[in-house]
Amino acid sequence: MPLKEYELEETYDPQSRFDDMKDIESEFWKKKSLEELTKKEWELLCDGCGKCCLNKLEIKGKIQFTNTYCRFFDTKSCLCKIYSHRFQKVNDCRDINIKAIREKPRWLPKTCAYILLDEGKDLPAWHPLKTKRADSVHRAGASLQGRKLINESEVEDYENYIVEWEDL
Repeated sequence: MPLKEYELEETYDPQSRFDDMKDIESEFWKKKSLEELTKKEWELLCDGCGKCCLNKLEIKGKIQFTNTYCRFFDTKSCLCKIYSHRFQKVNDCRDINIKAIREKPRWLPKTCAYILLDEGKDLPAWHPLKTKRADSVHRAGASLQGRKLINESEVEDYENYIVEWEDL
Protein backbone atom coordinates (compact mmCIF):
# COMPACT_ATOMS: atom_id res chain seq x y z
CA MET A 1 0.00 0.00 0.00
CA PRO A 2 1.57 3.36 -1.01
CA LEU A 3 2.26 5.98 1.63
CA LYS A 4 -0.37 8.71 1.75
CA GLU A 5 0.89 12.14 0.79
CA TYR A 6 0.51 13.55 4.33
CA GLU A 7 1.47 10.48 6.35
CA LEU A 8 4.83 10.38 8.11
CA GLU A 9 6.91 7.33 7.32
CA GLU A 10 6.41 5.18 10.41
CA THR A 11 9.63 3.26 9.87
CA TYR A 12 11.87 6.28 10.48
CA ASP A 13 13.18 6.65 14.01
CA PRO A 14 14.96 10.00 14.57
CA GLN A 15 17.06 8.40 17.31
CA SER A 16 18.57 5.99 14.78
CA ARG A 17 20.85 8.79 13.51
CA PHE A 18 22.59 8.97 16.89
CA ASP A 19 22.61 5.29 17.89
CA ASP A 20 25.37 4.14 15.55
CA MET A 21 28.08 6.74 15.29
CA LYS A 22 31.16 4.51 15.50
CA ASP A 23 32.28 5.71 12.06
CA ILE A 24 31.90 9.38 13.07
CA GLU A 25 34.78 11.26 14.66
CA SER A 26 33.83 12.59 18.09
CA GLU A 27 33.15 16.32 18.15
CA PHE A 28 33.79 16.51 14.39
CA TRP A 29 32.05 19.89 14.30
CA LYS A 30 34.92 21.37 16.35
CA LYS A 31 37.60 19.95 14.05
CA LYS A 32 36.22 20.55 10.55
CA SER A 33 34.84 23.46 8.61
CA LEU A 34 31.36 23.09 7.17
CA GLU A 35 32.93 22.59 3.74
CA GLU A 36 34.94 19.60 5.02
CA LEU A 37 32.00 17.63 6.44
CA THR A 38 30.88 14.33 4.99
CA LYS A 39 27.25 13.97 3.94
CA LYS A 40 26.52 11.98 7.12
CA GLU A 41 28.20 14.58 9.36
CA TRP A 42 26.26 17.34 7.59
CA GLU A 43 22.96 15.57 8.21
CA LEU A 44 23.86 14.92 11.86
CA LEU A 45 24.24 18.66 12.44
CA CYS A 46 20.51 19.14 11.90
CA ASP A 47 19.00 19.20 15.39
CA GLY A 48 15.46 18.39 14.20
CA CYS A 49 13.89 21.62 15.50
CA GLY A 50 11.69 22.11 12.41
CA LYS A 51 12.13 25.90 12.33
CA CYS A 52 13.34 25.83 8.74
CA CYS A 53 9.87 24.51 7.81
CA LEU A 54 8.18 27.72 8.95
CA ASN A 55 7.00 30.05 6.21
CA LYS A 56 8.92 33.29 6.06
CA LEU A 57 8.46 36.68 4.45
CA GLU A 58 11.11 39.13 3.34
CA ILE A 59 10.05 42.62 4.37
CA LYS A 60 12.35 45.59 3.75
CA GLY A 61 15.37 43.31 3.39
CA LYS A 62 14.72 41.41 6.62
CA ILE A 63 13.36 37.89 7.01
CA GLN A 64 10.24 37.68 9.14
CA PHE A 65 9.26 34.26 10.47
CA THR A 66 5.62 33.27 10.71
CA ASN A 67 4.04 30.57 12.85
CA THR A 68 2.69 28.94 9.69
CA TYR A 69 4.28 25.72 8.53
CA CYS A 70 4.66 23.74 5.35
CA ARG A 71 1.78 21.34 4.75
CA PHE A 72 4.25 18.43 4.81
CA PHE A 73 5.62 19.25 8.28
CA ASP A 74 4.63 16.92 11.12
CA THR A 75 4.09 19.08 14.22
CA LYS A 76 4.47 16.16 16.66
CA SER A 77 7.83 14.86 15.45
CA CYS A 78 9.08 18.12 13.82
CA LEU A 79 9.98 16.08 10.74
CA CYS A 80 9.17 16.49 7.08
CA LYS A 81 6.64 13.88 6.01
CA ILE A 82 8.14 13.71 2.51
CA TYR A 83 11.82 14.40 3.23
CA SER A 84 13.28 12.19 0.50
CA HIS A 85 11.23 13.87 -2.25
CA ARG A 86 10.48 17.30 -0.74
CA PHE A 87 12.09 19.24 -3.60
CA GLN A 88 9.83 17.56 -6.16
CA LYS A 89 6.66 18.27 -4.13
CA VAL A 90 7.38 21.75 -2.75
CA ASN A 91 8.62 24.34 -5.24
CA ASP A 92 10.04 26.70 -2.63
CA CYS A 93 11.56 24.10 -0.29
CA ARG A 94 15.18 25.10 0.27
CA ASP A 95 18.17 22.83 0.41
CA ILE A 96 20.27 23.63 3.45
CA ASN A 97 23.72 23.93 1.96
CA ILE A 98 26.67 26.31 2.32
CA LYS A 99 25.07 28.86 0.00
CA ALA A 100 21.83 28.84 2.02
CA ILE A 101 23.69 29.22 5.31
CA ARG A 102 25.58 32.27 4.11
CA GLU A 103 22.68 33.86 2.27
CA LYS A 104 21.66 37.34 3.33
CA PRO A 105 19.19 38.09 4.67
CA ARG A 106 19.45 35.03 6.91
CA TRP A 107 16.39 32.77 6.65
CA LEU A 108 17.53 30.04 9.03
CA PRO A 109 16.91 30.46 12.76
CA LYS A 110 19.74 31.73 14.95
CA THR A 111 19.73 28.43 16.86
CA CYS A 112 20.51 26.47 13.68
CA ALA A 113 23.70 24.43 14.12
CA TYR A 114 24.91 25.33 10.64
CA ILE A 115 24.58 29.05 11.39
CA LEU A 116 26.22 28.71 14.82
CA LEU A 117 29.22 26.79 13.47
CA ASP A 118 29.62 29.14 10.52
CA GLU A 119 29.79 32.01 13.04
CA GLY A 120 32.52 30.20 15.00
CA LYS A 121 30.24 29.21 17.89
CA ASP A 122 29.75 25.80 19.49
CA LEU A 123 26.61 23.69 19.45
CA PRO A 124 24.20 24.31 22.33
CA ALA A 125 24.26 21.86 25.26
CA TRP A 126 20.87 20.42 24.18
CA HIS A 127 22.02 19.54 20.65
CA PRO A 128 21.52 15.82 19.89
CA LEU A 129 25.19 15.42 18.92
CA LYS A 130 26.12 16.40 22.48
CA THR A 131 23.36 14.53 24.30
CA LYS A 132 23.22 11.52 21.92
CA ARG A 133 19.41 11.87 22.18
CA ALA A 134 17.30 12.98 19.20
CA ASP A 135 14.58 14.25 21.53
CA SER A 136 16.88 16.58 23.49
CA VAL A 137 15.95 19.46 21.15
CA HIS A 138 12.29 18.99 22.14
CA ARG A 139 13.03 18.52 25.85
CA ALA A 140 14.98 21.80 25.83
CA GLY A 141 12.05 23.63 24.24
CA ALA A 142 14.25 24.48 21.25
CA SER A 143 12.00 22.89 18.62
CA LEU A 144 8.55 23.75 17.28
CA GLN A 145 6.97 21.00 19.35
CA GLY A 146 4.14 22.35 21.49
CA ARG A 147 4.07 25.83 19.92
CA LYS A 148 1.00 27.46 18.46
CA LEU A 149 1.37 26.71 14.74
CA ILE A 150 -0.95 26.99 11.76
CA ASN A 151 -0.88 24.84 8.64
CA GLU A 152 -0.21 26.96 5.56
CA SER A 153 -3.32 25.52 3.92
CA GLU A 154 -5.38 27.55 6.41
CA VAL A 155 -3.63 30.86 5.71
CA GLU A 156 -4.50 33.64 3.28
CA ASP A 157 -2.34 36.53 4.47
CA TYR A 158 0.99 35.43 5.97
CA GLU A 159 1.64 38.94 7.30
CA ASN A 160 -1.00 38.26 9.97
CA TYR A 161 1.11 35.41 11.35
CA ILE A 162 4.51 37.02 11.86
CA VAL A 163 6.09 35.95 15.16
CA GLU A 164 8.99 37.42 17.15
CA TRP A 165 10.12 34.29 18.97
CA GLU A 166 13.48 34.78 20.68
CA ASP A 167 15.04 31.69 19.08
CA LEU A 168 14.33 32.65 15.46
